[in-house]
Amino acid sequence: MNTKIVVATHKNYVMPADSDLYLPVFVGKALHPDVNDTFQGDNTGDNISVKNSSYNELTALYWAWKNISADAVGLVHYRRYLSVGHKADIATFLNKEQTDSLLSQADIILPKKRNYYIESNYSHYIHAHHRAPIDTTREIIAEDYPKYLASFDDVMKRRSAHMFNMFVMKSKWLDLYCTWLFDILGKLETRIDVSEYDTYEARVYGFISERLLDVWLETLKPSFVEVNYVHMESEHWLKKGSTFLERKLHPQIRN
Repeated sequence: MNTKIVVATHKNYVMPADSDLYLPVFVGKALHPDVNDTFQGDNTGDNISVKNSSYNELTALYWAWKNISADAVGLVHYRRYLSVGHKADIATFLNKEQTDSLLSQADIILPKKRNYYIESNYSHYIHAHHRAPIDTTREIIAEDYPKYLASFDDVMKRRSAHMFNMFVMKSKWLDLYCTWLFDILGKLETRIDVSEYDTYEARVYGFISERLLDVWLETLKPSFVEVNYVHMESEHWLKKGSTFLERKLHPQIRN
């Protein structure tokens, strides 16, 4: 099977050696034309590279969707990869043989779900981000994609989700997913005001998209298999835990 897994990166980094399977894509190339000349930029062909500051790795996904011809296309990150193992080592990343085997079993490869235990997906989002974007997303789905609404409400109540915008999808499903996802995000852009969001919160469309993947999966029900994901750098769990508790105990008033 002809599969291409895009590795979204915003800086120089050691990449997997298998260039037939993995393609590093420098995101936001239109905003930083002189930063990197080694990796493929997300600013060629049909692209949304100029939106990288708010769309994050989704500019690489959009570029791959519009510009790569393959049987299956995937998205991972320069420091976070899909793996059948647990060790954070470049040798453990999914290889061609493993990817082909998994895609012979299912339409999509996903990372195992992330569990929030004491928080629902909705409460976790609004404790970490502005509330308006997630509520407005529900309104858009109710108006334009009503068959997805029950799944959206169900997913928001759950305490786990497939996160990180990581997956490998057969091309048929990738086209269906991206058509749906980018239409919703495009409409969301016209209905929320992020002009006063700080740099982190301005990445809102990337954050929202992470909560939409399971909505789409739940509604269309493509077959999928789950594998581990490995992180190549420290995830700073102590800092993340203290930040979570601060948001939980002292929530900010957010629109």
